[in-house]
Amino acid sequence: MKNRFLKTLSLTLILSTIACQAQERITVKGTQFYKGNKPYSYIGTNYWYGSLLASKKISDRKRLLRELDLMQKNGIDNLRILVGADGGKYDFTVRPALQYEQGKYDEDLLDGLDFLINEMSKRKMYAVLYLTNNWEWSGGMSQYLEWNGKGPIPVPAIPPNTWPQFISYTEQFHSCEPCMEGLNNHVKFILGRTNNYSKKKYTEDNTIMAWQVGNEPRTFTPENEEKFTKWLNTIVDLIDSLDKNHLVSTGSEGLNSSNDDINIFERTHKNPNIDYLTMHIWPKNWNWFKADNAANTLPSTLEKAGIYIDKHVKVADDLKRPIIIEEFGLPRENESLVSTSSVANRDIFYNYIFNRVAESVAKKGSLQAANFWGFGGEGKAVTADGKWNPGDPLTTDPPQEPQGLNSVFSSDKSALNKSFVAEI
Repeated sequence: MKNRFLKTLSLTLILSTIACQAQERITVKGTQFYKGNKPYSYIGTNYWYGSLLASKKISDRKRLLRELDLMQKNGIDNLRILVGADGGKYDFTVRPALQYEQGKYDEDLLDGLDFLINEMSKRKMYAVLYLTNNWEWSGGMSQYLEWNGKGPIPVPAIPPNTWPQFISYTEQFHSCEPCMEGLNNHVKFILGRTNNYSKKKYTEDNTIMAWQVGNEPRTFTPENEEKFTKWLNTIVDLIDSLDKNHLVSTGSEGLNSSNDDINIFERTHKNPNIDYLTMHIWPKNWNWFKADNAANTLPSTLEKAGIYIDKHVKVADDLKRPIIIEEFGLPRENESLVSTSSVANRDIFYNYIFNRVAESVAKKGSLQAANFWGFGGEGKAVTADGKWNPGDPLTTDPPQEPQGLNSVFSSDKSALNKSFVAEI
C-alpha cells in the first residue's frame, strides 16, 4: 500500500510539473488576445522559410536553432510562417515545394515543419501558419489554376509576363471549383497531421496560435467581391470545423486587398469564425516612400501609415475583434542589400508602428500586436543584384525580391530590441 501511495504521489507530482510547464493556448475575448487567462500582446516577426531550414534538403537546422534562440532572447515569441510552397518549377518561386503536385507532398518538408513547430514549443513560441498565397512566389492560388487546366502561370518576373496579366490570371481562382477543392483538400491534409517529434496532433498543439487562409488574399475587382466572399467564408468555415482549438484569420492586407474600399474589407470579414483581423503596410511597394528621397517622403509615410492604421482599427472596433499589423517593412538606406548598411529610416518607421501598438495595448484597444517583415537571420544575398537561386541562403525576402531588401538580420540590433518588445 505504501509503495502504491508513493508511486501515485510521484506520478501526481510529475503530471503537475508537466501541467505547469505546458504551453498555454492563445484565445480571443472581444478585442483582446489571451494566453491562458492573461492578456497577450506581442511584437513578432515573419519567418516564412522556417520549415525549409528544418528540412533535410536544405539541412540548416543548426542555423534554425540559433535563430530561434536569438529571437527568444530578444522577446520575439510569435512567428508567421508559410506551411509550404506549391509547384516549385518556376524561377523566382520557392524551391523545393512542399506540395510538388496537387495532393502529393514532400515528406522531408513535412518533417521540417514538424521539427520547426516542436522546437518553437520548447521555447514557448507561437506560430501563425498560412496555408496558401495570393502571390506567385510560393505557388499558391495560381499554382492550383495551372494544375487544373488554366494554362501556365504568367510569373510576372519572367518576360514577357506582366503584373496585370498575373492578376487577371489569379482572379480566376474564386470561380475555379476544382482549384478551390484542391486547396480545401490541402487544408484537410495539413490540419489532419500529427507531429512526428512531439506526437501531438496539429489541432491539439498549443504552439499553433492560428491558422491563416493565406498570404494577402484579394478581391481583385469590385465585381469579384461576391465570389471572393463566398470562397473566403467557405474555407474559413472549413478550417473552423476541422479545428475548434485554434484561431482563424484571413491574412488580408486590409484596404489594399479590398480594392481600396474599407467597406469591402469590413464586409468580407463579418464571418464570426474569423477570430481576428489583419493589415499589412508596405510604404515602398505603395509608392509612399522613396529611398532616393527619404528625407522628404519618410514624414509623409508615417502620416499615411497612421491614417491606414486608424481606418482598420475602426473596422476592428465595429466588428469587436482584435487586429494585428502582421506585415510591415522598409528597405535599408538606398535599398542596399548589405547587412552593415544603415537602417536609420527603417528604425523610424518600425518605432512608429511599435509605438502605435504599445499605445493601443496600454488603452486595451483593438490593435494588439505586430509582426515585422521580417527576420532574415544569418541569410544574405549571394549575387550583387540579390537574385535568389536554389541552394542560396534563405532570407525573409521571397525569391521574387532582392535578398536582403526588407530583411532584419541577426546583426540588426536596433530592430531586435528586447527592452522595447517587453513594453508591448
